[in-house]
Amino acid sequence: MLVAYNTLPATSKVWVYQSNRAFEPDEVVEIEEQLTQFINSWKRHGEDLKASYLIKYNQFIVLLVDEDFNEVSGCSIDASVNLIKQLEAKFSVDLTNKLNISFKDGDNINVVSMAHFKEYIKQGKITSATIVFNNMVNTKDGFEKNWEVTAANSWHKRFL
Repeated sequence: MLVAYNTLPATSKVWVYQSNRAFEPDEVVEIEEQLTQFINSWKRHGEDLKASYLIKYNQFIVLLVDEDFNEVSGCSIDASVNLIKQLEAKFSVDLTNKLNISFKDGDNINVVSMAHFKEYIKQGKITSATIVFNNMVNTKDGFEKNWEVTAANSWHKRFL
């Protein structure tokens, strides 16, 4: 069952999927429709999941589940991954490549390979103050506090 993001507890489970490009406005509308439909029918062994989603910067899809209400199961996680794979195919984007790294360059969001990220560090284009997206966060609290942070305050610091 779809609920408002702000009603979910800080302990809610989070998955962040970054697109290798920004979604067009009409794509965002369609993605929102598909996410709404999916979450309204998302179940764990026949029981509803209390969940929500965000689309941030027209480039990140964030799924959240209140595990205090019902825990997700392997099958329910598989169902959400299948949805993400369908979105990848439909919009010709890459949402599941964990080797892509995203960072801000002014108002722009760049998604690059890990090799390019390391090269940009060597070139001084990325510094400890560069805003990066820590897609490894796994709770709503972590998302709100540690998702969009400086490279020095993220797992990315190991490359600095």
